[in-house]
Amino acid sequence: MGVMLDTVGKMIAGYLQKEVPGYEPFTPSDPEHLRGLIEPGDVLLVEGNNRVSGIIKYLTQSTWSHAALYVGPVEGATEPNGEPHVLIEANIGEGVTSAPLSKYSPYHTRLCRPVGLSYEDRNTVCRYAINRIGFGYDTKNILDLMRYLIPLPIPQRWRRRMIAFGSGDPTKIICSALIAQAFDAVRYPILPKITRAGSRKARREILHIRDSSLYMPRDFDISPYFEVVKPTIVHGFDYTTLHWADKQKPLQEVAGEFGIFPEAIQSPPLAPEEIDEETPVPA
Repeated sequence: MGVMLDTVGKMIAGYLQKEVPGYEPFTPSDPEHLRGLIEPGDVLLVEGNNRVSGIIKYLTQSTWSHAALYVGPVEGATEPNGEPHVLIEANIGEGVTSAPLSKYSPYHTRLCRPVGLSYEDRNTVCRYAINRIGFGYDTKNILDLMRYLIPLPIPQRWRRRMIAFGSGDPTKIICSALIAQAFDAVRYPILPKITRAGSRKARREILHIRDSSLYMPRDFDISPYFEVVKPTIVHGFDYTTLHWADKQKPLQEVAGEFGIFPEAIQSPPLAPEEIDEETPVPA
């Protein structure tokens, strides 16, 4: 029975991982700028293009369906062309794996950076994720995979729970849960629950770490403790250097060489300045 469930689970996982044809990112990433800017400990959010990505985006009401942690070059992991693996991620059907940064060059991405995280804690976060390479998706828990095949309308208050439903190994090792566990290892907050306790002398905030299975990729985007880093503008941006398809240079009047009206327009006088006495007046 276990072998049959495992086989069916792998078939479902393969179906969910298939890409949907016709995808074109509205704002594609800039690989060169991203490669020169990304740092260990950064979280790369991805607008995925497979079947499960569409379901996750619906459940989370977000652009982002996948998250990967940048850890720097992983020892012994490279592409055939020599490109090092620098990302740690968890995928349905694969579990925790490493990947090159170029894997997501064709996709719309966003870079989220933990603010104020020390060098030592960054290393701890990265090492936590690297040490979990090889952890697999438990495809025997078929219910956790089958729920993505039923496109039923889900009330908003239940959508986050849908991703963590079942409390089995598959939901404990989804992409955002893996990263959440890594940051939890150094007690770095993402979206903690906050309860305010007060007294006559003092008020304090108590932060409670959420269960890692309840985190979504978008949580790193909206977290008040992560900075959104945009590679195209972080080192400065001059919009005047852009070349537009419709006109290569701005119009002269827009550029300021001329005013809106090239010449001052003089209105005619309301009455003649001089009376011409020789002109006969019509009867």
